[in-house]
Amino acid sequence: MEEDLKIPEHVAIILDGNGRWAKSKGMPRNYGHIQGAKAVEDMCDTAYKRGIKYLTVYAFSTENWARPEDEVNALMGLLRNYLKNCITRAKKNNMRVRVLGDKSRLAKDIRDSIDQLENISRNYDGLNFQVAINYGSQDEMLRAMNHIRKDMEEGVLEKGDITQEMFESYLDTAGIPNPDLLIRTSGEQRLSNFLLWQLAYAEFYFTDVHWPDFDKDELEKAILAYNKRERRFGGI
Repeated sequence: MEEDLKIPEHVAIILDGNGRWAKSKGMPRNYGHIQGAKAVEDMCDTAYKRGIKYLTVYAFSTENWARPEDEVNALMGLLRNYLKNCITRAKKNNMRVRVLGDKSRLAKDIRDSIDQLENISRNYDGLNFQVAINYGSQDEMLRAMNHIRKDMEEGVLEKGDITQEMFESYLDTAGIPNPDLLIRTSGEQRLSNFLLWQLAYAEFYFTDVHWPDFDKDELEKAILAYNKRERRFGGI
């Protein structure tokens, strides 16, 4: 491990391949999701120890509701358990947790758990951990624009030019720096409606490794690849 590597401040990860990982082992898809959730917990510890300040993971997209009902129900059950465990984990590790996405479609008990988790961890200053649940970037931007329109109609905002900074303050990621590095596991090479605005200048890293197998060594490979990129902005 090269200790002089530049560590990205914010890493975003599209967690892909849980189902394929489970299938390769002759297990049901839900087993892959369970192991994928454990991999998220391990990655929080690994990222923080490596000096990463912000970690954002894509856990459940707005499109995931189209999956088979039994799989969606299993994912919601897994989410319930994860949120409860995350409260204890956040306290233990001084980790601030925020949930991105449209929470209105989630069951009330899940929304209540999210509120409790965000409130409890609000002042923690360790790893900043963001989980995207019922999240889609196009949906996020539409919600932001509708919120801006409403605030303009009610006189909260002046009816002037919309600046980049003002628009960003209405996104789910308000107050969070944009990712430096995006990782997608399991061989796919697309953004899948994830952080389209925020990833404008991020470096992308794609790996064939399925998410449950993405560990400390795999993160190190991603950081090494990130260091080999020549970061240029504005064509300079």
